[in-house]
Amino acid sequence: MTMLEVISHTPPSSAAELDEAALQRLRDLDPDGTSQVVVRVLQAFETSLQRLLPQGETAVADGDHHALRHVVHTLKSSSASVGALELSRRCGDLENRLRTLHDDGLDTLWAGLHDEGRRVLLAVQAMLNG
Repeated sequence: MTMLEVISHTPPSSAAELDEAALQRLRDLDPDGTSQVVVRVLQAFETSLQRLLPQGETAVADGDHHALRHVVHTLKSSSASVGALELSRRCGDLENRLRTLHDDGLDTLWAGLHDEGRRVLLAVQAMLNG
């Protein structure tokens, strides 16, 4: 089975962290699969998560709210585009908290976001590895 076949026939249960409607919108951009849009988008998102989650950890440890805000802002829209809606929501919540300079509870919010990011990363990797 090709990567495209795996992505286009992945049952919703194997991608529980990703919204099927969002994945379908990506598939609709490349109906015949020639450009492998879904695969390329998921691979880019995987790379982004692998880079940004550790950056966020460092930002939290350093108390660098500017860097943390950049991380969550970057993840917010990319997460939504691949259907990681809970991750996107958590990013938005943390970004709003940082924007309004309410830094109480940031560690807890980040921990939840990070855990969700890891779940999403595993779901994306499962889809890519078929």
